[in-house]
Amino acid sequence: MEKKTLDLSIIIPAYNEEESISEVLRQIHQVLSDQDYSYEILVINDGSLDRTAELAEQEGASVISHPDNIGNGASIKTGIRNARGAVLLMMDADGQHPPSMIPSLLEKMGSYDMVVGARSKSSDTDIHRDFGNRIYNALASYMSGQRIEDLTSGFRAIRSSFARRFLYLLPNTFSYPSTITLAVLRSGGSLCYVPIVGRRRVGKSKIKIIRDGMRFITIILRVATYYSPLKIFIPVSILMFLTGLGYGLFKVLFLNTGYGPTSAMLMTVSVVIFMVGLVSEQIAQLMYIWSENKQESDNNWE
Repeated sequence: MEKKTLDLSIIIPAYNEEESISEVLRQIHQVLSDQDYSYEILVINDGSLDRTAELAEQEGASVISHPDNIGNGASIKTGIRNARGAVLLMMDADGQHPPSMIPSLLEKMGSYDMVVGARSKSSDTDIHRDFGNRIYNALASYMSGQRIEDLTSGFRAIRSSFARRFLYLLPNTFSYPSTITLAVLRSGGSLCYVPIVGRRRVGKSKIKIIRDGMRFITIILRVATYYSPLKIFIPVSILMFLTGLGYGLFKVLFLNTGYGPTSAMLMTVSVVIFMVGLVSEQIAQLMYIWSENKQESDNNWE
């Protein structure tokens, strides 16, 4: 296997971004020309129907093309597999992420496993997306037990060893930032945020609010069951137990009837849910141990 020879790999997924890709790449080269990093730029052309790949090659990027459009997350995974850098930096091709902030993210990589460019209130973003992001951030903060400032930001730097460790978890869709954030935190990795001012993208957005919004929530719950199942099972168990207890007491105290089978069933099911949560917690721990051993084995093989 080829050894890493570079300090930095910049991974840029792109789908029909001919309007912006050239300027983004020129700005990246300009910013990094003043930095003491050896680097490569990988543009993952995700089945574009325009001149995205051609323009990226003209600006000196290494282009890897998918024959079809299979997703933003799939492009990130392709980039991770082919990157040679010790640090991987992901950013969009549509001009939303300011290349001028790349050095600020890299400065933090000496102390952290992942650094995320968190969009500030000054960013040029839509109100409905800001509202949705606040909900995602709050839910993810509860699941992980740590404050998450921007769950869905695609502008982030991460150690390549960590990125490859969670490669099998990443979806093919726009939900990959959510997945990798929670995976890093729940596995004990370190994470910090650098405020950035996001720009309005060039061209039409590829994200569908309802479809991708539901995917984000599903991904959060899925990753939580991988790393902290009791965060889900205990609240559900408690809610069901209290519902059964409250319904039974209401019937006894106000309707002067028996406790009834419905209350007993709800309370019994709550115990079952709790026990399933305990089993899931043990399975999650075994998965974590397997992941650790696999990563150590892969490192030794390299």
